[in-house]
Amino acid sequence: MHLELRHLRTIRAIHEAGGLARAADLLNMTQSALSHQVKGLEEQVGMELFVRRSKPLKLSAAGMKLLRLAERVLPEIAATEEEFRALHEGKSGRLHIAMECHACFDWLLPVLRDFRKTWPEIDVDIRAGLSFGALPALVREEVDLVISSDPEDIDGVTFLPLFDYAPAFIAAKSHPLAQKPFIEAEDLRDQLLFTYPMDRSRLDVFKELLTPARVEPRAVRQVELTAVILMLVASGRGVAVLPDWVVRQEGAGEDLVALPLTETGVTRRMYAAVRDEDTAKPFMAHFIRQARTQPVKLQRG
Repeated sequence: MHLELRHLRTIRAIHEAGGLARAADLLNMTQSALSHQVKGLEEQVGMELFVRRSKPLKLSAAGMKLLRLAERVLPEIAATEEEFRALHEGKSGRLHIAMECHACFDWLLPVLRDFRKTWPEIDVDIRAGLSFGALPALVREEVDLVISSDPEDIDGVTFLPLFDYAPAFIAAKSHPLAQKPFIEAEDLRDQLLFTYPMDRSRLDVFKELLTPARVEPRAVRQVELTAVILMLVASGRGVAVLPDWVVRQEGAGEDLVALPLTETGVTRRMYAAVRDEDTAKPFMAHFIRQARTQPVKLQRG
């Protein structure tokens, strides 16, 4: 027996209409064509599917089995078709984000709150890309976007620039270094440095300042929360280097001072890594636009 979706739709339509004439109208076909289709289906099944002498037309036991099958299968087919239609129109999809930037939560969450209002059907998720290979996961389609400040040459992946930022030295206003116009690597040699729990190769203070100068701080303490880092720094326990958007968002206040790294300053760029085929998706383009504007708002205070 060879069943097709049109057969299931026919069984359901005749059951709902109670006769061939009304069912043919529902299916946009002639009554003779519908009768021919029913006859061919009954020949395949080897038994009658309808009780012919009943009014309205009723399904036989065999017809009821096909009706139950149609009621299970056809709604799933319709839902799948709607999903593909929405995907084609850019109304639904998946945006699973991995971050190689611990402080990015400070601007990403407001972006996602606005994004969800415009794209409620998009499946959004966030993973901290610090405990797994975020970019390999992007290639394997386990995530859909990676926020990173370290672009790489990867086939099939585009690094879209988001914004530039300046890592800033943060200290209590009573700290001896607070009077300097800028901070050099040697200034941190005898300091307790608070950092996010990340590998040194991904921390701006090491990548841009300490490692090239071969300077090691007196001690490094990893702290998960930005607010806790600022509290510890304000109490004079140590110093930190944080992105300028964090400083603007939290506010240096009366207790903290923010200084540039080196006399000429240090500038870094944040990127969104996306698979090439996803860059044209409307919801992805919308997210990128939002991700470019929100951090700038924080940088401007």
